[in-house]
Amino acid sequence: MPRKTPANPGGSPVSAGLPHIPQHYGLKPRKQYLPWAHAEARLAKSRNYWICTARPDGRPHSVPVWGSWTGGALYFGTARSSCKALNLAHNPALSVHLESGDDVLILEGAAIEVSDPATFRKIDKAYRAKYKTPLHPEAVLYRVRPRVALAWTEKNFPNDATRWEFSG
Repeated sequence: MPRKTPANPGGSPVSAGLPHIPQHYGLKPRKQYLPWAHAEARLAKSRNYWICTARPDGRPHSVPVWGSWTGGALYFGTARSSCKALNLAHNPALSVHLESGDDVLILEGAAIEVSDPATFRKIDKAYRAKYKTPLHPEAVLYRVRPRVALAWTEKNFPNDATRWEFSG
């Protein structure tokens, strides 16, 4: 049973509980789960984010992107003609994975195109600070707010496996 936590429009989860995986993995309900702060710290400091989209024919497409975790969302840019942008125009659903298989973090959500110039400038500033290069001025900027997030560490699996759910 998920443990309820207060909703927060800044991107905090509504609940934390166990991932939905087969019983033989040995997950048992517990009082404490990984804190969302663990996930947010990893999202903020990550350099590369693997995004997985679906082509119109259903085949998967995975590619690393640079991004910025800002205000409870991942922002990333790409060329409108890129495979990922074409896939997202057809189906905005995606998953985002960080690089480590030892400290796993996976987001599921939808990529929403951001056209607000103020947000573009804010994310451009974050790119300049993080990557020492600007966000390309003709990039399509996307925002991904998680619907579901999953995390665990290899050294403490299954004892720390956590699933967060978000409202909206």
